[in-house]
Amino acid sequence: MQNFRSSQFLKNHIASILDFYQPEVVDNQLGGFQQNYYDNGDTFDTGLKHLVSSTRIIINYCKAYQHGRNEQDLEKAKHGLRYLKEVHWDGKRQGYNWLLEDNKPIDQTNHCYGLAFVILALATCYETGIADTKDDLYATWQLLNDRFWQAEQQLYADEASPDWSQTSDYRGQNANMHCCEALLVAYQATNDQQFLGRACTLAKTVAITLADKADGLIWEHYTADLAIDWQYNHDDPKNLYRPWGFQPGHQTEWAKLLLILHRYQPEDWMINRAKALFDRALAICWDDKQGGIFYGHAPDGEICDHDKYFWVQAETFAAAALLADVTGEEKYWQWYDNIWQFCWQNMVDHEYGAWYRVLTGDNQKYNNEKSIAGGKCDYHTLGACWEVLALIERKQ
Repeated sequence: MQNFRSSQFLKNHIASILDFYQPEVVDNQLGGFQQNYYDNGDTFDTGLKHLVSSTRIIINYCKAYQHGRNEQDLEKAKHGLRYLKEVHWDGKRQGYNWLLEDNKPIDQTNHCYGLAFVILALATCYETGIADTKDDLYATWQLLNDRFWQAEQQLYADEASPDWSQTSDYRGQNANMHCCEALLVAYQATNDQQFLGRACTLAKTVAITLADKADGLIWEHYTADLAIDWQYNHDDPKNLYRPWGFQPGHQTEWAKLLLILHRYQPEDWMINRAKALFDRALAICWDDKQGGIFYGHAPDGEICDHDKYFWVQAETFAAAALLADVTGEEKYWQWYDNIWQFCWQNMVDHEYGAWYRVLTGDNQKYNNEKSIAGGKCDYHTLGACWEVLALIERKQ
């Protein structure tokens, strides 16, 4: 048995994940980062670059530098930042390219989800002390609000055409969740109250107003007037960013964000709702037979996707630790240990390093693709470890 609550365990595990990516992560030919890896660390689809992975890997190396003060990590973050500003950014249409192949855009759809991670990356760079990022942070914040903010709904829209001429009627919680995450980090970096205020607004809209429409759980998909769209992607339950069904990982990720928000602007409802979201997600989607958290469940509580994704487990053990700390209830530390034990036995690759991306319901790999552009770069696993590590070190 590992001591998953040990700061040294978490530090060692973080180092092992970073070691997996170290040999290949910097793309010295095209710029930016390699984003597609087989289990053994070999890369594939080397020209394919996704905005989400480009930003998340910048964050990974900023955080690595913050914790280890390794200049090589700082240089990697700067390398990724240059690619974000010079290749993903399209000054002519004032938007970020969503998907690139050999540095040429193959999808220029404007996504709120993407801007959220640009803000998160820029805020983390600014927090890390990388020069000339504050102006970009505020410019992207302005772009997000000019193009996507729906004041009457207190929520961001999701998607716009490449030239910004049309905005989709689709409304989703996922992009808004990551906007909340990004704005909390922007507040931490700048101490600017406007970021904290908007993060709190988004949390209330999604975790109270919208959740109350679905008996206290957060549904993923809504119409333009914020009516629940129960049928959206019903025939595409494994959609990467917009799956059908209640997502336990998003219930627990919101629980984590509510508890981070509570640090800066404490209100009782934040803890109460965080507990409720976490408790119900685990009650429905924990696999009592083989361990781990299933991916999704239908409105009637039936599991609609038995897969076990890395990020669901990681976000949930982070939420469990924060709940254990704020409530003092031992059951949340037990959840933390149980989830970690499952991950240690099934999700962590003890031969090559890092985590597998997704397993079947009976804990088997689908293939040998460990990380894919837009789908995994161990941002969630590293972030969860750093979050818990900070908690443990505060208590020492």
